[in-house]
Amino acid sequence: MAKATFRLWRGGTHQPGAFVDYATEVSEGMVVLDAVHRIQAEQAPDLACRWNCKAGKCGSCSAEINGRPKLMCMTRLNTLDLAEPVTVEPMRAFPLLKDLVTDVSINFRIKPGIRKFAPRTPDAADGTWRMAQRDVDRVQEFRKCIECYLCQDVCHVIRDHAKHEDGFIGPRFLVYAAALEMHPLDTGDRLGDLKDRHGLGYCNITKCCTTVCPEHIHITDNAIIPLKERVVDRYYDPVTRLLRMFRG
Repeated sequence: MAKATFRLWRGGTHQPGAFVDYATEVSEGMVVLDAVHRIQAEQAPDLACRWNCKAGKCGSCSAEINGRPKLMCMTRLNTLDLAEPVTVEPMRAFPLLKDLVTDVSINFRIKPGIRKFAPRTPDAADGTWRMAQRDVDRVQEFRKCIECYLCQDVCHVIRDHAKHEDGFIGPRFLVYAAALEMHPLDTGDRLGDLKDRHGLGYCNITKCCTTVCPEHIHITDNAIIPLKERVVDRYYDPVTRLLRMFRG
């Protein structure tokens, strides 16, 4: 059986951290998470690693593999150069807890601050709604998000400028806001919040979030840019501003 070396980050909140190399056996079909589990079982039982489904649907095993944000359970070893050590480290945009585990709780605090779904009055006699399929299709893509927070991790506004703590909700929650704003039944209005409270203007559409999304959601093109266009149309378009002045 072949062997490969995995360079794992070890350390915690109150202790200095460093990379530690582990050589372990690998076989065909393995993913990075399999290798980490083998290292836990055979060499480092105290290694902290967050995971759940091992099927790319829970978003728990997010990490940075060879410097790129990925899901460990969806990164096959045959896509990596095993002649060199495979570096596995925690997401850099979030506070470290221990080893490969980070504190992503800020994301759970952000979500309640976004205006919730507010459906319009049912338009059918039986108390249900009618929607055009094209409108349903437009928001269905956003529902694929597994909240792995890889898009938050790679976003330079959060990663390099620490705007996560300063009103920028990040790409994951811009997708969430877009899913609500574009929903054919929703009557809520979040454009003012996106402009003034949620930091939409910080995003300069580099598409790094789209690149790392394991669900292949077109975060920038289908969510963020349309939100920016709506904000511009309402608050910065000179014709719209003139009409608003006449209408009071």
